[in-house]
Amino acid sequence: MNKAQLVEAIQDQLGGRQQAADAVDVVLDAIVRSVVQGERVSVTGFGSFEKVDRPARYARNPQTGERVRVKKTSVPRFRAGAGFKDLVSGAKKLPKNDVAVKKAPKGSLSGGTSTKKAATKKAAAKKTTAAKKATTAKKAAAKKTTAAKKTTAKKTAAAKKATAKKAPAKKSAAKKTATAKKATPAKKTATAKKATAKKAPAKKSTAKKAP
Repeated sequence: MNKAQLVEAIQDQLGGRQQAADAVDVVLDAIVRSVVQGERVSVTGFGSFEKVDRPARYARNPQTGERVRVKKTSVPRFRAGAGFKDLVSGAKKLPKNDVAVKKAPKGSLSGGTSTKKAATKKAAAKKTTAAKKATTAKKAAAKKTTAAKKTTAKKTAAAKKATAKKAPAKKSAAKKTATAKKATPAKKTATAKKATAKKAPAKKSTAKKAP
């Protein structure tokens, strides 16, 4: 069955061929657009349409047998529902005067817009929480950097103070050594003069005893 035959099959239920063609086009367009956007279209009793990502891989050309690299791509996938599978396998019989696909329960079709709004609200909430986490992480990093800068500044100030305190001690030690050097020559010269003064009278006495 092609699209034209599908339209002919449902035109009696929809009141004309044009109405049936428009209905088929609208349904198929809605399914395709939703799957392209990454949404999953699920019809109870029939199946679900979804987008599947295939990673890059190697395949073989069936004609030449040559190994070919296939790029990463996305493909649509249809998974038949349990009711559809049971009808195809023969576990259940097709109803004669009723639709094969299970009808949706009353009130279930009126919540389509609300579910979309809820999904958009959830996505917005996720974005806001992610933004808040990012801002808190940035603030914490800024606090850590400022604290590290303060500690380094304190350490450098303490080191400068310690070096400033040690400098006068070196100067005082230099002064002590200078005074010590000055004091020792002066003491040596004074003792030398005293020794010579004591030895001089002894020479005079020996000169008198000679006649």
